Amino acid sequence: MKPKNILLIVTLIAAVVVIFYSMQESQDDTNYIAQINREREEKDRFMKTADDSPIAEKEKFKGLSYFTPNIKYKIVANLLPVEDKKVIVLATNDGGEERYLEYAYAEFVLDGQKNRLVLLEMIDMGPLRGKLFLAFGDETSAIETYGAGRYLDVEKVPGANTITLDFNKSYNPYCAYNETYRCPLPPRENLLKVAIRAGEKTYVH
Repeated sequence: MKPKNILLIVTLIAAVVVIFYSMQESQDDTNYIAQINREREEKDRFMKTADDSPIAEKEKFKGLSYFTPNIKYKIVANLLPVEDKKVIVLATNDGGEERYLEYAYAEFVLDGQKNRLVLLEMIDMGPLRGKLFLAFGDETSAIETYGAGRYLDVEKVPGANTITLDFNKSYNPYCAYNETYRCPLPPRENLLKVAIRAGEKTYVH
């Protein structure tokens, strides 16, 4: 076979491979966005119907407000363990305090900005003891999102050196809907200098 024909075949195969993986990635993104939207629909149902919903006047509830899901904000951050862990005291919205234990730092780059968040571990006795807690504020706080910050659930993965921070799943604390709830505020280290336009927006009554 002539070298020219071989080069043509190799080029065609490469093009097919690129197209195949692009289609797979596009399908994965579509499935991911559909999953996020399903979770949001389920949360709206909970808010409107559940006995333990924080919404006081459920008959007036018209749904929560969110940013459009964006895969850009599903971030794999570097996980840096804290060697000499100490207790961190967070202020709450009602003037109280809650205690947590330092767990690790999560570092990532977004929009050219290096960011570092401290992950805290719950230490109070109860079913949530040992779970991770992440509260953060960003450049959207008090403008597009709840002024006292938002929360993000993260899971411990023993021995891991990375952790996934999916800000599309970030949500408001219950005190954003009902001031009778106590909510810890983000630590100073978690007030980001970048806009996280993902997850839940300010709740409009």
